[in-house]
Amino acid sequence: MIPRIHQQGSNTLGLLHYLYGKGTHEEHIDPHLVASFDGMAPDPGRDPSVTKKDLQHLLNQPLSLLDADQRPDNHVWHCSVRAAPDDPILSDEQWGDIARRMVAATGIDPGDGAGCRWAAVRHADDHIHIIATLVREDGRRPDHHRSGKRAQAECRLLEKELGLHQVAPGDGTAAKRATSAERHKAERQGRERPAREELRGNVRRAVAGATSEEEFFDRLAAAGLLIRQRVAPSGDLLGYKVALPDDRNDDQEPVFYAGSTLAPDLSLPRIRERWSGETPAQSTDTPSNQAKGTTPSGPAAARRRAATAAWQAMLVIDHGEDAVAAAQIAAAGEVLDALAKTSAAHTRTELHEAAFTFERVTRSHVKAERGHDRALRQAARDLVYSGPALGRGEDGATTAMVIDMAFFLVTAAAHWHAKKGHAQQAVAARQAAEHLRTAYRAAADVPLGVLYQRGRRLSQPLRQRQTAHLRQAVPELAEQVLAEPGWPALAATLADAESAGHDPAALLAEAAGRRELQSADSVSDVLAWRLRRIADLPADATTMPERTTNAATGSGRATRPSPSRDHRPRKAR
Repeated sequence: MIPRIHQQGSNTLGLLHYLYGKGTHEEHIDPHLVASFDGMAPDPGRDPSVTKKDLQHLLNQPLSLLDADQRPDNHVWHCSVRAAPDDPILSDEQWGDIARRMVAATGIDPGDGAGCRWAAVRHADDHIHIIATLVREDGRRPDHHRSGKRAQAECRLLEKELGLHQVAPGDGTAAKRATSAERHKAERQGRERPAREELRGNVRRAVAGATSEEEFFDRLAAAGLLIRQRVAPSGDLLGYKVALPDDRNDDQEPVFYAGSTLAPDLSLPRIRERWSGETPAQSTDTPSNQAKGTTPSGPAAARRRAATAAWQAMLVIDHGEDAVAAAQIAAAGEVLDALAKTSAAHTRTELHEAAFTFERVTRSHVKAERGHDRALRQAARDLVYSGPALGRGEDGATTAMVIDMAFFLVTAAAHWHAKKGHAQQAVAARQAAEHLRTAYRAAADVPLGVLYQRGRRLSQPLRQRQTAHLRQAVPELAEQVLAEPGWPALAATLADAESAGHDPAALLAEAAGRRELQSADSVSDVLAWRLRRIADLPADATTMPERTTNAATGSGRATRPSPSRDHRPRKAR
């Protein structure tokens, strides 16, 4: 249940016209009163003899008794309370009780007999609006300081008592939500998200891996945003605003949003903290350098480095100090933004959703100690400047590899926030992990299908040797892995590692011992990607010769068997 305290105003009748009107999209159905300060307020929704002006006059009577110089300029208090989509439909009586508890909790009508006058209007199944006049019956102003937090606390109690969906409590670090007006405007314009949210995503992608103000603003301009900079008389840059070119107000002027209003960590001072520890040697990957060959060799190489950086970051989050872990989690958001920006179409939507959701995970009251996150920020930079990845070949396979590692990184962030009691961040991290899980399945289907077919074609002695390596390295997981559909792909990877001169059992023990595997859909898939990354094997197995073993001698000479008729990739699990 979400309460929202709207901006105070001065037009009681105007708000009543909205509450009892048809809505901007005819969405207001049967507007009517469910509760009021005295239980006897006139209801222009159900009583044809009553007008909205009658209700306005009743609500504003305490205001009219004051001298003109004593009346507050903004005397209209407005609060909406909305149930979750999966909550049961509440009765008018239940919504009336909720309204009475909300005005008591927020200090509007605390129950002392002299509170403010108010009325609660219901015009949809899932929410009500409460309108009140901010003058008490005794002429004093109500004590409604921090009414938003007080309303949130009361809603948490109501959720438990009524068996409703329980919203994770916040800590005041979330980005400002889009207003109802912004959401309705986005619907009219056919936008997928309100302009505020679209801009927040654009700015986050522009800052991902950036190392200077010049680079940051160049990226904003390249994204097609309108930019205004706030400059001090001394010439120092103090802040910035951005706007979408086609988002206009009634006067056809662009609607600008300051970075700090998009999200707390997108103000210019907070962005500067990200690159405050950078050195010139760490900031050499620019578009001009890319042409000279000083940047990563390609998207596949960048994805491998990002997977390695993600693995190192997981260890820090699991075992490092809080401030350092917070920095790693914040930088992980940059990697997700960069990955979403540069990945192929069949994974892009889910990666964008993962990055959008994970944005909430990157902020808490634990102050990030910047500088320790250089590896992840450099990984984000590499992803951006390596360019878009194809959805096939080594690009596509390494995309699956890095998404697999990103899933565990995000899961580590969820565990860290849960231990700290950061409920909203933990929930958001788990939601981001689900988007990554879906993106992984789309990315991994073909490359794992190739490995699966290669594993099926391994000779019997070689397959038995890989089974022995598995039982030797991870006896506690062996039977589970052997029963998984992905075991042939892991067997093929073990054979590739052995052919490359590695000790398969030692490599497998290292890969399995690095971190928990319980959250994986397929342990064999995870181990296959970890082995291919650790052993520096091609992620796209179509580039490797197939390995068979002479049954009599057990030799490891490579031969290419006759092509199989069944080259279909296995289905994603």
